[in-house]
Amino acid sequence: MRGILHPLPVAEKCLLTAGFAIGSWNLTNRQNTMVNTQYDYIVIGGGSGGIASARRAASYGARTLLIEAGRLGGTCVNVGCVPKKVMWNAGHLNEGISLAREYGFEIGEVHFSWPLLKQKRDAYIERLNGIYDQNLDRSGVDLIEAYATFAGPDTVEAAGQLYRARHILIATGGHPWVPGVPGADLGISSDGFFELEDIPARTLVVGAGYIATELAGVLNSLGSEVTMLLRKFQLLRTFDESLSSTVMQAMTEAGVDIQTCIQLSGLTRNSDGSIAASQQDGDHCGHFDCVIWAIGRLPNTASLGLDQVGIETDKAGFIPVDDFQNTVIKGVHAVGDVTGSAQLTPVAIAAGRCLADRLFDGKKDAKVDYRLIPTVVFSHPPIATVGLTEQQAVDQYGAADLTIYNSQFTNMLYAVSEFKSPTRMKLICQGENEKVVGCHIIGEGADEMLQGFAVAMKMGATKADFDHTIAIHPTAAEELVTMT
Repeated sequence: MRGILHPLPVAEKCLLTAGFAIGSWNLTNRQNTMVNTQYDYIVIGGGSGGIASARRAASYGARTLLIEAGRLGGTCVNVGCVPKKVMWNAGHLNEGISLAREYGFEIGEVHFSWPLLKQKRDAYIERLNGIYDQNLDRSGVDLIEAYATFAGPDTVEAAGQLYRARHILIATGGHPWVPGVPGADLGISSDGFFELEDIPARTLVVGAGYIATELAGVLNSLGSEVTMLLRKFQLLRTFDESLSSTVMQAMTEAGVDIQTCIQLSGLTRNSDGSIAASQQDGDHCGHFDCVIWAIGRLPNTASLGLDQVGIETDKAGFIPVDDFQNTVIKGVHAVGDVTGSAQLTPVAIAAGRCLADRLFDGKKDAKVDYRLIPTVVFSHPPIATVGLTEQQAVDQYGAADLTIYNSQFTNMLYAVSEFKSPTRMKLICQGENEKVVGCHIIGEGADEMLQGFAVAMKMGATKADFDHTIAIHPTAAEELVTMT
């Protein structure tokens, strides 16, 4: 099934750069429009969580409709995890070329083509969009390409028609937040980063979270002169201090100019066409070819018509849900970034599938366990973390009930190189049996290293379990089972 894509005002379209279905219009005679299609399950939003839930529900025989106005796959596939990893891979390969010379390889002048990489990356994403479409079709999920808005607690309006279901899932995701400062439109969002036709010579990244850290690292590794403006003292403030301090030092040593405690008041255009950043104290910063806002994301809820069903969002616009992804209205559910909880693609997928299991397969206790969620920051070097930070563990258990193990070393990959990228690991253990409640890694291969250790922690592993595991030598990962 294919519907009609209805146009929206420009002000509404700016919220839809990630391609989520968030309707904003109403039929003047809605009360006279008959509900002509009945479903068991309607999913608003074709991102990771929405698609996973729709397909799982359909596998149980539920008649399922998915409504999505933009490209299938949502933020992750189109302007997030997937294209970001492609760009990170490119930066990592460039660093590898430099390292190869240290290993005796004779490599001449290296030329990098951003336009070629963008072309190949975009073609890859387009293939993924098609695969998602095919998978929905094979799963028997109807798809309408339109914006959606609530017309009642069990009714959704899309493409000029009303659709009714016993259960409706909101999985509309989020969009980048751009501050309301003068000249903000001179910059681009993290979504706009993927539209760049060539690499900027001089880039300003505003932000201190994982998106800012990742984009700054990619651009720096590919040759852009990068400056970062932080509102406070440190990158990745919600992460364990061992990670945030190490990545900040590593990025500084790699050439990123990180300026802290900056209160940005706006952007202005210089006479040469470059962009300057103004500070509240009157100072001005630089001549930049590109400014990227990476200061957070907001949920796509403003135009869903939630007032039609009595759902109130929090101050930031997120939809409150219980442990089973239920909103305050029976039959209306929400998963993913729109809820504000653990805004990670695998979490949205797991929540969407658990919801379908509960609603359509009789698994009444199916829900996501939001504890011990592993995550990775594709910084330079990468970060991998699961469980409590040291400060969180102190707050929860008290310092006297904790044993902290630390290790810092240089990965053997850099043994013959003058460049020494740091590796740092931390295990946070609680109680007499030293249950591992936090595992934090930064360094080469951290992103591929953590998954197995996350499984062990989910099973309740102790430090003794780690110690009794034979190390794989020589690897960096062996340090996690040999720490004393």
